[in-house]
Amino acid sequence: MNCIISEPHRGFHIAFKMLDVDGNEHVDKNEFLKLKNIIGNRKETKLPKNDTEDSPNEDEATLTSLQAYFFSKGGKQKLQYTEFCSFMENLQIEMQEMEFLQFSKGMDTMRREDFAEWLLHYTNEENNEAYWENMRKRIPPGQSISFEEFKSFCLFTNNLEDFAFTLKMISEANRPIGIAEFKRAVMIATGNELSDNVLDTVFKLFDLDGDNCLSHKEFLEVMDDRVRRGLKVQNQQGIQGYWKCVKKETLKGAQEALKKTGRSPF
Repeated sequence: MNCIISEPHRGFHIAFKMLDVDGNEHVDKNEFLKLKNIIGNRKETKLPKNDTEDSPNEDEATLTSLQAYFFSKGGKQKLQYTEFCSFMENLQIEMQEMEFLQFSKGMDTMRREDFAEWLLHYTNEENNEAYWENMRKRIPPGQSISFEEFKSFCLFTNNLEDFAFTLKMISEANRPIGIAEFKRAVMIATGNELSDNVLDTVFKLFDLDGDNCLSHKEFLEVMDDRVRRGLKVQNQQGIQGYWKCVKKETLKGAQEALKKTGRSPF
C-alpha cells in the first residue's frame, strides 16, 4: 500500500467524471454499479442474458460499506463532487499517516534518517550507497521531521510534473537549481511550502557532486523512478492503480458489450 493515493487532486475530478456517466455533476448508485458491472463483465467468459438492461439487477445492487457511505443505506442519496473529493482527500491523509508511522517506527516525529529511508525505498539502487554516505556525512543526528512536513512533501511528490514544468519556466533548461529556486518552484506548483528542514535533507541527500544544487538527474529522475518502481512493485494496488484499471477495463468492457449486444452500455 506504499503507493496508494499518489494522485494529484486533479486526478480526483477525472475519477469522478468516470463515474458520472450522464455528465450531470453528481453520481447516483446506478451509475456507480453500471461501471462496476462493466468491469465485472470483463472477467466473465459470457455476458449475462439481461446485460442489455439499462439498470443493474437488484441482487447485484446490495450495498457495500463504501456504497452506503456514498449513497446512504437506502441507496437514494446522490454523490456530489465536493463530497467525493473530501472523501478522497481524507483517505489520502489517512494513508500518508500510515506510511509516516511505518517509517517513524510509530513515533510522532520521523528522524531525518527515516525520512531518507522513505525517500529511497523504491528508487534505483545504483546510487543508494552514495546517498546513504551523504546522509552519514552531512546530516547531524537528533533532527526530526513532523507529520505536517511529511504531508507537504507528499503533496509535492504527487505533483512532480507540475513542478518540472515550473522549473522550466523559472530557470534555464536542465540547469542545476539552488534551494531558493527549488522552494519557489514547489510553492508555485503545489501552493504549499516545504520546510527548511525537509529542503535541507533533500539537498544534502541527493546532491552527489557537492555543489549545493540539484540537477534534473540528481533529483527529478530519482523521484520519478521512485514512483514508477513503487507502482510496479505494488502491482498497481491502491486508488491510483484502481482508477487506471477502471479506465482500462471500462473501455474493454464497453467494446465487448457493443460487439455482442449492438448497444453501448452507457
